Amino acid sequence: MTSNGFDSTGFNPKSRRSLSSLIGELPGQIGALVQAELQAFKAEMADKAKNVGFGVALFVVAGVLAFFATGVLVAVAVIALALVLPLWLAGLLVALAMLLIAFLLVLLGRNRVQAGTAKDPDGMAASIRRDVDVFKGVGDYEH
Repeated sequence: MTSNGFDSTGFNPKSRRSLSSLIGELPGQIGALVQAELQAFKAEMADKAKNVGFGVALFVVAGVLAFFATGVLVAVAVIALALVLPLWLAGLLVALAMLLIAFLLVLLGRNRVQAGTAKDPDGMAASIRRDVDVFKGVGDYEH
């Protein structure tokens, strides 16, 4: 035992308390632990939200810059074609090419949306319906 009343394990035999007093302290200690965990969770989420917000802002700035860079590239394409064609024809050809690309992207997007919203007879909704029917004891199912 050391001079401060604790042995080498950190236990102070003079501070013995009854089991009932220790159990009485338990709800307060659990509450304090839950509050500390919630505070740590809030701090972690605030830090993550700040990082996500900053990342989203960087994406927005990058998108704006890419938008204007696309405009510059379109202008360069018109200027390059104007070297061999009249300026009005070069502008018309670039505009038609962009409209063709936009039309193809619309068709591809429409096909993707239709594929994503098509009814699937063996999909998750049908599986859930079969499970509900089995639970109700209705319909044909394997035992």
